[in-house]
Formats: sequence, structure tokens, C-alpha cells
Amino acid sequence: MTHRPISTPASEKTAWWAHAAVYQIYPRSFSDGNGDGMGDLPGVTARLPYLQQLGVDAVWLSPFYRSPQADGGYDVADYRQVDPMFGTLADFDAMLEEAHARGLKVIVDLVPNHTSDEHVWFQEAIAAEPGSAARERYMFRPGKDEVPGSGDGNLAPNNWKSIFGGPAWTRTTNADGSPGDWYLHLFDTKQPDLNWENPEVWEEMRSVLRFWLDRGVDGFRVDVAHGMVKEAGLPDWEGVAAMVEGSAEAAHVTDPPGAHGEAVEPHTAHTAVGDAAEGAEHEPVSPLYPPSPFFDQDGVHEIYRDWNRVLAAYDGDRMLVAEAWVEPAERLARYIRPDEMQQAFNFDFLLAGWDARRMAVAIEDSLEAAASVGAPSTWVLSNHDTVRHPSRFGLQDPTTFPKGIAAEDEQPDAALGLARARAASLVSLALPGSAYIYQGEELGLPEHTTLPAEARQDPTFFRTNGIERGRDGCRVPLPWKSAAPGYGFAEASTMQDPAAPWLPQPESFEGLAADRQDGVKGSTLELYRAALTARRNHGLGSGTFCWADNHDPVLGVLAFHNRDLLVVANTGADPTPVPDGYRVALSSAAESGTDEAVVAPNSAAYLVAG
Repeated sequence: MTHRPISTPASEKTAWWAHAAVYQIYPRSFSDGNGDGMGDLPGVTARLPYLQQLGVDAVWLSPFYRSPQADGGYDVADYRQVDPMFGTLADFDAMLEEAHARGLKVIVDLVPNHTSDEHVWFQEAIAAEPGSAARERYMFRPGKDEVPGSGDGNLAPNNWKSIFGGPAWTRTTNADGSPGDWYLHLFDTKQPDLNWENPEVWEEMRSVLRFWLDRGVDGFRVDVAHGMVKEAGLPDWEGVAAMVEGSAEAAHVTDPPGAHGEAVEPHTAHTAVGDAAEGAEHEPVSPLYPPSPFFDQDGVHEIYRDWNRVLAAYDGDRMLVAEAWVEPAERLARYIRPDEMQQAFNFDFLLAGWDARRMAVAIEDSLEAAASVGAPSTWVLSNHDTVRHPSRFGLQDPTTFPKGIAAEDEQPDAALGLARARAASLVSLALPGSAYIYQGEELGLPEHTTLPAEARQDPTFFRTNGIERGRDGCRVPLPWKSAAPGYGFAEASTMQDPAAPWLPQPESFEGLAADRQDGVKGSTLELYRAALTARRNHGLGSGTFCWADNHDPVLGVLAFHNRDLLVVANTGADPTPVPDGYRVALSSAAESGTDEAVVAPNSAAYLVAG
């Protein structure tokens, strides 16, 4: 059996983030502390004992800042205030203090590519004259003449499309009622792009960083970290940023070349090509070509060098983690050079799907690229922008990456998808580097695949006329108590008649509620607790990596060593034997025991000598 030679030594990095297990909290959907149907910061504080018992090292909170919520909080109106729907700054401070008391680090989201149109800066810009200092904070441009030389400016400055569908430019109206300049919004119309050629923007974001660092946060997840800087001259681009309005394409099409962004990510997973040798040759499924003039520009790296210096002035190993949908892995590694960010999300692994060859190549590429700049890799299977992996893995093609799932689409095989998801989770938690867990995946939660159209709130759904189903299905509020209203999203014992959760929950959540799994042998919750315990006890996050002798992706077997553990995942159709001299310490198969002689299809196991 041939494979690419790869072996990584144990990490010498002592910083907490280099090997942490980080739990992502989407505050709207995690826990409702006041019964209004919306998750909030007091709800997070109340559930910290649960997260401590789960065994994670840190939490990452999606935006909780003051916002009109046009894009779930990623449209920030005030970077220094908590939105009233989530509580107050005092609530944040109390949550942070309690998290630290329980040994949990706290990472918060930072959204530097754009603000809300309700941000004071944009309100000043709209009221100001063209060419004013207020407008220089954003990307305002005069339009092109529909009739050359007419001065009507009726055409957008260029042909860019919004990531959420439709045009990326919106025209303003002057004080006298006449049509005015256009402003750029790579996402929703209510998310105008900042102008990062303006020193005032740089200083404002430094100030925002210091505001939260002074409060004690341990790091930042940087939204659209490959954005901010645009190519000089803002040239037209014939690539595809998203499926545009009016498209008749189905929701389950493969990503087109150049698909990129927060809502429509590039299908960057790699696939083996040529002969059967796994990874002998590999290429991106959908390379970003031609190169985008508004993503992954070289100028972003000077921003992160600047921020690195800001964080270095604080003790406690503060960190930055990039959400950067770029390819290949070598280019992503540029974001985590020693003087830039500490980590970047490894989306190749997320997009590989349930396929041993694709997973193997993604692992190899990621470890090699990260090692080339002396940084740890990261591992993630789901987040607030993607269909949950138990549902993706239950589709006929478990490497598919749909942009949401609706009732009229192919429905996943729930049992098969969950079995594969449990196995993939054991793999991700056993790899060296940091592991990121999306809230509810420890319960095996599926996507809400039959969410009615009238309940959806994601702007991508509306801006693409429903062609893209959107991200609401993975953002459904969590089930905590099976017999309580809203499955315990609000603590019924402390309030009467709590409001219904802001998104409806599927009936399947009843059997997956935390109280139905707590202490139950073989449950997904207990599997995650056991895997995180093994990760900590065996030092896997800072451990070693090399492929095992029984690694055979062509037959569907993914097998590697990390320190004293042998990890085997079976994506094939036939059982694979446990190698001589090893026994099963932990298996993703609910009915398996430590005396198992094989690793069954669609399962994974941690093996120890003995």
C-alpha cells in the first residue's frame, strides 16, 4: 500500500489554543435565559457547567453585538455594545468571569469586512456629500453612464455579485431626491463594506480589539478574514461568487468554479485522481479561477500583522482564528505565519465528506501546510454556515455540500448519517491541533430539513428566491429537555409559559435532547465526553501523526497513529479487522464493546495496545 509519507512530531507549543477543543456557541440558538424565545448571554452562563462536563477547553461565541439582525448579528451596528436581545455588557462580564472560573477560555467573533447600515458611521456617510471623509470609510463609487457621456451613472461601478445573491452594489439617493453614488456590499444590502485603504478604519478596529481584550477575552474568530482588501480599480470579474437571482439551478448542485464566501463556500475539498494510490495526485474540486478581486488579496496580511502586534501587548496567549475560504492549503497557511494569526479554519477537512481518500488528502495537505509555517492545524466538521454533518453524511453522495436542505430536496438517511458523523467526530478529535465543535453536534443533531419557507430568516434564502435554502436549518435552537416546551430551550422551571423558540425545532429533537442522552451508555453525548477525555488524557491535541500500516483509503480505511493511540475509521462496505496486539478503547458504534475484533463499516475506533 502506498501513500504520501507524512509524519509530524509532537507540538512544542505551550499556548492553550495550539491544542484546544473549542465549542462554538451561536447565541440565538444555544439557551434562552429569560423565556423570550431567543438565546442570550445569561442562557450561556447557565449552561457553562454542561460545557465544563463535556470536556472542552474554550467557547467561541458568534456575534452578540448591537445589530438589526439582518444577517443573524453579522451586521454589527455597535462593536462595543451587547444587543438587548442577548443581554447587557454586565451579562457578558458575568459570563466571562464564570467561564474563566471553570477553566474555559472565551473567543468572540469580529466582523471587520463590513458593518450594519445602521452603524453610526454609515448613517453619517449617507447624510454626507459624495467625496466626504465620512464616505471614505466605506466603498462608495459613482456609477457608470448607461448612455456614455450622459452623466446619469445608472449602471453599477462593476459587475460584482453579492455572496448572498443579486448585485453587490446599491445606489443611494441624494438629499434633493436625485440618484446618487453606489455603495459596495459583498453580502446583504444592509452590510456595507468598509474601506480598508482608510487609516481611520484601521484605528477603529484596533480600538475594538483592545476594548474586548481589556475586558478579558482570550481571542477572536475573524469573520470573512480573506475579505476586506479589494483589488485596485475594482475590476469586473467573470467568476461566480454565488448562485444569482433568477437561476433555475437546483439547491444540490456542485459549487461552481469560484464559489466563495460566508454563505456560499468554495468546494475546496480535494479528491484523488489518477491511479488508485491515495493522494498520489490530487487537485481541488473547484479552484477559485479566475482569481477573485475581492477575496484573498495580499493586502489582508498586513492587517493581521498589525493585529498580531495588538494582541502581543496582552498576556495570556491571546489568539486570532481566521474564517478564510481560500485554496490551496498552502495559500491558507499564509494567514498563520508567525507574525499573523495563530489559527485558520481547515475547511478542506469539513468539505471532504465521508470518503477516506478525500479525508486522507485533506489531512495530509492541512498538516503539511500548517507545519510549513510552524502553526497547528484545526479540524471542524460543522458550523453555523453549513448543513450539519449528520445530515450531509446521510445523503446518497456523502461528499455532497448542499446550501441547505428543504422538504422537496433529497432527505438524508438519519441513522446512516449519524453513524458516519459519530465516526468522523472521533477522527477529528484525535488529530493533532485544535478541534472545533459546533453546538449540538455532541447530541448528534441533524439539519432541520423540512423547515417551512415561511419560517426561514436567512437573507441568502430571500436574495436567491429560495434557490439556496439557506443556513436556518443548522441554526435551530438546541433541545435540552425532551418533555419541556421548546424541548427546554428556555428553562421552564424558572419561568411560566416561555415563548416558542425563534425557529421551529423538528420532532427528532425530542429523542436527542441532552437529558435523554446524559449518562446513557452509547449515546452521542457520552461518546463526545469519552472522546474529549481520551483527547486530553493521551495528549492528542499536541500529539504526533503518522499513517498506520493498515491505512488503506482505496478500501475505505483511514488509519493513523497519534502518540500511543491507533485510530481506525472504516468508510468502506466491509468490516476491517482490529490489528493484532490492539484492543478497542472507544468505538463510535453504539453497540460495540472493548472486545470487538473488527471495526464495522461507517464507524471508527480508538485502539490501544494490550
